[in-house]
Amino acid sequence: MNIQAKHGDSTNLADLTARAARVRLMIFDVDGILTDGGLLYGADGEQLKRFNALDGHGIKQLQQSGVATAIISARQSAIVSRRASDLGIAHVQQGVHDKHAAFVKLLAQLGLAPDACGFIGDDVIDLPILSQVGFAVSVPNGHPDVRSRVHYVTQASGGHGAAREICDLIMQAQNTYAATLASYLRTTPQDIA
Repeated sequence: MNIQAKHGDSTNLADLTARAARVRLMIFDVDGILTDGGLLYGADGEQLKRFNALDGHGIKQLQQSGVATAIISARQSAIVSRRASDLGIAHVQQGVHDKHAAFVKLLAQLGLAPDACGFIGDDVIDLPILSQVGFAVSVPNGHPDVRSRVHYVTQASGGHGAAREICDLIMQAQNTYAATLASYLRTTPQDIA
């Protein structure tokens, strides 16, 4: 992956890489990030969501590299609980309209400082966390007021590989990507470098 800063200059790229290297906890919003933001309802009113398999595997790899993961979402959904369980995401807070309070609670629970966290969100409800974390990320289909206030905007859209892009970027910045890839190629990380 070719990491590019928002404005393409090397100062921004160095800052972006340093921010991603410090991430010990990556937090994901759901609608518009892990999904494309569309809401599907069945005939009986049940809510359906479409998740990206590449995103899911990237989250698993990120966890294996030593970075914890979490979800903070304004909506409450059994589907999200199921997806989080499938991916091994232990820290899930749903139905949260005060995302900052949920973030502060999570930091206290894990004993982390805000600058050791990353968050990817797409709407203004996410700004209280995005303005606090060390690595703030949005997606190209996110709200303009969010995109203008983050450290990085993904190339992939929400629900279409944005989470995987961020997971790969963090692992590259932390020099753990080659090791995760090597396990699939049955080689050593040095063979990939």
